[in-house]
Amino acid sequence: MSKRRIKKVAIIGSGIMGSGIACHFANIGVDVLLLDIVPRELTDKEKAAGLTLEDKSIRNRLVNEALATSLKSKPSPIYHKKFAERITTGNLEDDIAKVKDVDWIMEVVVERLDIKQQVFEKLEKHRTPGTLITSNTSGIPIKFMSEGRSEDFQKHFCGTHFFNPARYLKLFEIIPGPKTDQSVLDFLNGYGEQFLGKTSVVAKDTPAFIGNRIGIFSIMNVFHVVKELGMTIEEVDKLSGPVIGRPKSATFRTIDVVGLDTLVHVANGIKDNCPDDERQDLFNIPDFVTTMLDNNWLGSKTGQGFYKKNVNSEGKKEILSLDLDSLEYRQKKSAKFATLELTKTIDNVADRFKVLVGGKDKAGDFYRKHFAALMAYVSNRIPEITEELYKIDDAMKAGFGWGHGPFQIWDAVGVEKGIELMKAEGLEPNPWVSEMLASGNSSFYSVKDGATYAYDLQKKSQEKIPGQDSFIILDNIRTSNEVFKNTGVVIEDLGDGILNCEFRSKMNTIGGDVLAGLNKAVDLAEKDFDGLVIGNQGANFSVGANIGMIFMMAVEQEYDELNMAIKYFQDTMMRMRYSAIPTVAAPHGMSLGGACELSMHADKVVAAAETYIGLVEFGVGVIPGGAGSKEMALRASDTFHKGDVELNVLQDYFLTVGMAKVATSAYEAFDMGVLQKGKDVVVVNKDRQIATAKAHARLLADAGYTQPVKRKDVKVLGKQALGMFLVGTDSMEASHYISEHDQKIANKLAYVMAGGDLSEPTLVTEQYLLDLEREAFLSLCTERKTLERIQHMLKTGKPLRN
Repeated sequence: MSKRRIKKVAIIGSGIMGSGIACHFANIGVDVLLLDIVPRELTDKEKAAGLTLEDKSIRNRLVNEALATSLKSKPSPIYHKKFAERITTGNLEDDIAKVKDVDWIMEVVVERLDIKQQVFEKLEKHRTPGTLITSNTSGIPIKFMSEGRSEDFQKHFCGTHFFNPARYLKLFEIIPGPKTDQSVLDFLNGYGEQFLGKTSVVAKDTPAFIGNRIGIFSIMNVFHVVKELGMTIEEVDKLSGPVIGRPKSATFRTIDVVGLDTLVHVANGIKDNCPDDERQDLFNIPDFVTTMLDNNWLGSKTGQGFYKKNVNSEGKKEILSLDLDSLEYRQKKSAKFATLELTKTIDNVADRFKVLVGGKDKAGDFYRKHFAALMAYVSNRIPEITEELYKIDDAMKAGFGWGHGPFQIWDAVGVEKGIELMKAEGLEPNPWVSEMLASGNSSFYSVKDGATYAYDLQKKSQEKIPGQDSFIILDNIRTSNEVFKNTGVVIEDLGDGILNCEFRSKMNTIGGDVLAGLNKAVDLAEKDFDGLVIGNQGANFSVGANIGMIFMMAVEQEYDELNMAIKYFQDTMMRMRYSAIPTVAAPHGMSLGGACELSMHADKVVAAAETYIGLVEFGVGVIPGGAGSKEMALRASDTFHKGDVELNVLQDYFLTVGMAKVATSAYEAFDMGVLQKGKDVVVVNKDRQIATAKAHARLLADAGYTQPVKRKDVKVLGKQALGMFLVGTDSMEASHYISEHDQKIANKLAYVMAGGDLSEPTLVTEQYLLDLEREAFLSLCTERKTLERIQHMLKTGKPLRN
């Protein structure tokens, strides 16, 4: 059998979902044909312009407008603006024949079976046999859609359900039809994980599949518990957000974003189509939700839902909350619970669940009721919606952004304890759970030899979860493969002669312990290993240097200590670059300030596509002081070509730092000069990142890595550049684009990147630039306005413009 490759896809339907999926295929380098219907009538503007329905621009109006709207939306569906050129638009009358040339046709039209069947009938006339054809439905049974289609169509047809927004939510549900070929499911499962960067989950063809069946149950259960315990929406959002490893938008804010009508549509679908569901009554829509629907309070799209943006009498913007009893909007109330106070010192979310379900207040009541219902419900969904319990956890983590799936939460509180919570609520687990305990298996999951195992109902034993071979899961190897640890890092042996240095500080900030750990990692790697990866699997790679520590030293005027601390940071970065072994950085999520400097000093960067990286030090009133300012000057120097206006090149790098630019994807970081074309690489699936970084470290070592020689040939432009920068900052301050203090910081940066006020362009050493950088950084730390900026950032997490 020939190997299936996806070079071109056709997306049928250009609504929010269709355009979003089209953008994500363009993100990964696939050519996309995006088709939609022809408009039935002209707009007044088109009539006035004398256009007719036969004009090509009119015939493609709907698809072009939908794609343009999607590309303008925030957060962006596309990694880089130019990737949109991979999408060709058309309409279902003039361009449908073009589907004969694609490798995969995906239908994303309105959720109505009759319309979907009409579309498939049209498509089948032009589809080349053997082409994949799938439907992105969130609930219509797959078996009905392919009725009456040819044998070849049915063999290659299934459901492929992306979650919105397609770029950011990782769940990719694959739902077989009655005749789907197994090789098609295997291909899509692998393709979703490796190329689309998703968590692929093969689900059964049951209403709402896995993610929405469990996710909507969880929300409907909250609706009932809220009324039972007399809770406010703020209280629920406080309890169901980051404290239990779920998104900041928690429950009610998430519903506002998704749309209350969408939620109710799925809930009604489950209620109507799951007559044997033991909790069918829970899917009845509560009165307060019905009233909100009648009032068109659907959330963000109608301007109000559970929360409402408002401008008060003083003209200030504020957010009001809905009172669930009176159904009137009121000022937001703060929510505090003694139980939550007990979890403040517990950094590992999994360790909090035991404490939360033991709470003696309303929070404890909420958690006991909520988790008991959730655990009982998921135990009863096996084998109805899937044979494997881990698929339910995967779906909830990838589709709803939960840090832990229901069975993982149950393991965290203890399987026996979970059953006790259920019984207190008059619920029972499915009999297979008691059978599991009776057979000597005391948990749903276990870890052996760096791999995760899950309980298998058929085999009645713990079986290795398939598909882990391309991943390295640090949680699974941290203890068994630990080589060294301090309070800031754990250094693990990844095997094959490669070490990994994993940050373990709060928000992965880089302070003294982390720097000591990095130096130790280089020492160990140089002595006994062949390469070093700097990577972790936290929410973010690192938010940068520990500014709290800098603030304390500056306030106490301990300038000698501060000078030493900055030099230590610089020296550590230079050690990354000039060690005897290859170093590979693996940034993902927020990789700011010092984390960006670290990445720029590794031999290679293996970045996750979702990496938000940049030198943001201006926001706290300083310049990059961990070798970042030096590095931008060096990179500008390496980019100078004969005939270039060298000043313009330097200015681009200067503005990247001065405007504290942050890339909104790894691909944008190449434009900023933070990542380097031809050297650094991007991985779409973050789960593969550490394994890929390890492979690159191994490749560098095998290619005969030699320790680089320190640079003495950095071309700086001196007075010529400095003069231009100072004139520029002067005019920006004069026209009030920047404050006086902004100008002071920018001038310090200008001095460093110009190489000081040298009378002519000169070749200098890296150390020369590092000394200028450190001096500038230190002098800014003596400024009151800089200290105000650092303090404001520490207090609020937001930059201050003063």
